[in-house]
Amino acid sequence: MRRHCTPWANNAVTFIVSHPVRYCGEVPDDAACKLLVELEAAGQRLDQFLAARLTDLSRARIQQMIAAGKVLVAGVAAKPALRLRGGEEITIGSAPEVPRLRALPEDIPLDIVYEDHDLAVVNKPAGMMVHAGAGSTEDARNRGTLVNALLHHFRSLSGVGGELRPGIVHRLDRATSGLIIVAKNDIAHRKLSEQFSKRRVRKHYLALVHGWPKQEKGTISAAISRDRIRRTRMTTRRSGGRDAVTHYVVREKIDSPYGKFAYLEVKIDTGRTHQIRVHLASIGHPVVGDTLYGAPRMLAVSPDRSGNPKSKGEEATLNLPRNFLHAFSVEFVQPSGGQLLQFSRPLPPDLAGFLERLRELPA
Repeated sequence: MRRHCTPWANNAVTFIVSHPVRYCGEVPDDAACKLLVELEAAGQRLDQFLAARLTDLSRARIQQMIAAGKVLVAGVAAKPALRLRGGEEITIGSAPEVPRLRALPEDIPLDIVYEDHDLAVVNKPAGMMVHAGAGSTEDARNRGTLVNALLHHFRSLSGVGGELRPGIVHRLDRATSGLIIVAKNDIAHRKLSEQFSKRRVRKHYLALVHGWPKQEKGTISAAISRDRIRRTRMTTRRSGGRDAVTHYVVREKIDSPYGKFAYLEVKIDTGRTHQIRVHLASIGHPVVGDTLYGAPRMLAVSPDRSGNPKSKGEEATLNLPRNFLHAFSVEFVQPSGGQLLQFSRPLPPDLAGFLERLRELPA
């Protein structure tokens, strides 16, 4: 059976499968599929081209398939960096099996804020991944994560999230520090997940952004989906994304030699990937240090309109090597006891020091 469909907006690519599939864009295990490269795609890398069209597969997964010889361009096995000319036929075979990973205990220090028989609240440092990716094939990707540390400290965790994500009820980005809730048993995990799904968990963040928002407080309600081209990014500019709501209040406005900044308290009703970062960037105020969403890598001194020399202690550039985003407060109901639990942690030293540095420098 041959089925033709054009699932993409420009209707320029034909997708041909040899067996019925559930929906367009999926690569079934028992069937090959073919893509015809439109002329407008000339110059694109093969892996980027496929990632933009096979939206159910990550770019890392697609690169694994290419490395396994499952992707042929004009009948020849290709490399991920191959530049397409336009007009080629790409044949994609069934996805190879990924070796099953299981998280292992690792002796890593943890800042445990609270612990009982059902759960723990941990203050995660910036730079630590919460868990290894499901598409990981290297053992190194399954080391140094929060999950590895949790298994060492608590021994037994909820199994609802699977062997790679034991105890993980929600996540924080790698570059984001702050409070995260961990479930020790399946019953607690399901009850906590229900609180998240019903928006009963209150999570507050502290963020420093470029520029001053027009309003002292506001709400950003914009659906979020994955960027078609840059697969590590999320976007509010595509239709069909998942609903997301972010509230912010301006705590402080800073006018420094490096520009204007706003220190925000942020509350989220939903927990989408990169939600705060992509929402704030969408209104023109990216989080400081967040180069993925448009923040500059270095902060440079603005031209001095008065012609005066630089202030004492002023440097030509400042650099924050991570996102200025900290999950400082969380509030939820203890799943078995029913009492309201509230926890908070101040800015970590790197962010607090950076903020003070900006405050002490006159504009």
